[in-house]
Formats: sequence, C-alpha cells, structure tokens
Amino acid sequence: MRIAILSPVAWRTPPRHYGPWEQVSSNITEGLVELGYDVSLFATGDSITKGKLESVVPQGYEEAKPSDAKVLECLHISHLMERAGEFDIIHNNFDFLPLTYSRLIKTPIVTTIHGFSSPLIIPVYKKYNSSSYYVSISNADRSPLLHYTATVYNGLSPQDFAFNSNPKDYLLYFGRIHHHKGTAEAIEIARQCNRQLLIAGIVQDNQYFKEKVEPFIDNRQVVYVGHAGPEKRNELLGNALALLHPINFNEPFGLSVAEAMMCGTPVIAFNKGAMPELIKHEETGFLVNNVEEAVDALQQVGTVDRAACRGHAASCFSREKMVKDYVEVYENILNRR
Repeated sequence: MRIAILSPVAWRTPPRHYGPWEQVSSNITEGLVELGYDVSLFATGDSITKGKLESVVPQGYEEAKPSDAKVLECLHISHLMERAGEFDIIHNNFDFLPLTYSRLIKTPIVTTIHGFSSPLIIPVYKKYNSSSYYVSISNADRSPLLHYTATVYNGLSPQDFAFNSNPKDYLLYFGRIHHHKGTAEAIEIARQCNRQLLIAGIVQDNQYFKEKVEPFIDNRQVVYVGHAGPEKRNELLGNALALLHPINFNEPFGLSVAEAMMCGTPVIAFNKGAMPELIKHEETGFLVNNVEEAVDALQQVGTVDRAACRGHAASCFSREKMVKDYVEVYENILNRR
C-alpha cells in the first residue's frame, strides 16, 4: 500500500513546540513506516521523517514570516494532488481545502477532521460527503450533516513521555493562551487554591494575554515559562500535581490532556467537548463545570492513581492503536473500491 500523508504547513512536522495537526500527522507517518508501509509525507522542507519527505514549502508560514499562508497552502496541496496517481490512498490532515480536488483524481482521500474552525466551513465537507471518507477524532466532534467512516482518537508515542509517580506541588496550564483554552480560569483556580501555577504555551491572543493573564504573572504564584518543546513538555507535565484544562469551547480532542495522563498526571477539565471521552472521572482526573468545582476537585487530586492515568492513556491514546485503526480504515476503503 502506497500512502501519502498530507500535513499542514503552518509549522514543521513534527512541530518544535506548537502544532497539534502537524504532530498527529507525524505520529501517523512514523507509525506507518515502522509497520513497513511505503509512506510519503507532504510537509514543510525542514520536517523530519523516516518516510519519504515531499515538499515545495521550505518552512512553515508561522515560522518564516513574512509569507502568504494561502499561497503556500495552494502550492503545497496542488503538489500532492498532481501526483495523486502515485498513491493507493491519500490521508488528508489539512482541513477542507484538499477536498476540492477529490472528484478530479482517482485516488481515494481519507480526511481526518481535526475540528471545525467555524460552522461556515461545513458546506464544503457536506458537498463532498459522497466522494470522501471522513474520520472524526472524537464522537463529540461530529456534525450531523456529514457521513463518517470512523472515529480514531489521536495517538501518542508512550516512550516519548516519562511516567512520574512523585510529582512536585505545582499546577500546570499547557496550551495556547486564548480564551477558548481557559488561561484566565486556570489562574483563578490556582489563586483560590493558593497553589503555584506554571503557564506554558504560545500567546495566540495578545489582547487576552495583556488583559487577563499578564497582570497576574508575578513569577511566584503565577509563572509564565513560554512555549515548551518536547523535553521541556515532558518535564513540565510529569512533575505537575495536576493539569488544569478549563476550556471555554467544545474541544474536539485535546492533545495536552492525553500527554499529561501519559506522564501519570491527572487532569482537571471543564466538562465540554471530548473531555468525557478522554478523562475517566475520579480515576484519571475530574470533569467539572466551573472554577469552584475545579477548586473542590483539587482537594481530591491526591486520591488519583498516577499509574492508572498512564495505563489509561497508553491503552486508549497510543500511536500504535491510532495507526492500527487508520490501517483498518484504509483497507476497508480499498476493499470496497
């Protein structure tokens, strides 16, 4: 089976720090290569893979500015589609734009829908319902207007995350700094508990950061450590008493939640989106509805078995399981055709 993986080109694949879609694209690619499949990764030229790297975009447009994102995206997507006949299947991790080629080529396209940035994009997915194969990353993130082939949870490499049974006493917020992700709520939880909070992530909304986050950063109780690459991520997640994930939107998955549990760290999350599918309430963390309930949950966080967190994440959100599930999707599509 000859497989083409289409990754976004906002960041390198895998990303240096932020880039969840690029990270998942990398995990799929490397897992398939390890199983012996012939895999070509279409990504930025500085990407790293054991497969065959194909690129017409030297660096991600978020890292090599100034650049025009739409121009680079069009060059990147067309580069793959003009070679579609070389592959048995194309796995699209690049949202809806590649779907516009799906009726112009013979190679089937599997599209992992990593979330809906807006309801306004759904008509594009709906148009190609009959000619594409959609995979959701959680059951919570499905549109009733679309036809789905499967749900496949995002997968991580357990060996990339060190289990830690003896954490320190700080709380951690790990993610982009934006109202959707609840940075301000995490600060309020920590302040009410009188515990130290470390904040790690890129600033995605500068005004939100200046108004809701920066005034509370005192480098004692609230510390902003910037973005974190893989080594720093492992250290921050593994040593945390708990990850705070007080999201203000229906998050389609939440890689940092799975990453924390992979390190053995329980997660306290607002009960929205895919959180009930990721977290086993009172076993690997707590599903709460507001700041006050999160504060109460922190009083019980010591009862969570960190080994159970690791075991749950390894069994449900491993790269091996994800790749196995995707291979089953590919084979079902090719057998039907």
